[in-house]
Amino acid sequence: MKTKDLRELSADELAQREKDIRDKLFNFKVQRATNQLANTADITKARKDIARITTLLNEQQRSVTK
Repeated sequence: MKTKDLRELSADELAQREKDIRDKLFNFKVQRATNQLANTADITKARKDIARITTLLNEQQRSVTK
């Protein structure tokens, strides 16, 4: 997921997308534990997407409070 695309979303949409990715991450971890995960890179990608979204949400909060 590109940061450029995420910047166009509202805070509510970002929060929803973060929740969805966290759910996916949980499922990836369960699949890894049961040796059913085909692509382990999906876990890393999900974690990075969560970090991007969290950063953007923090930026938006800071800009509102200034």
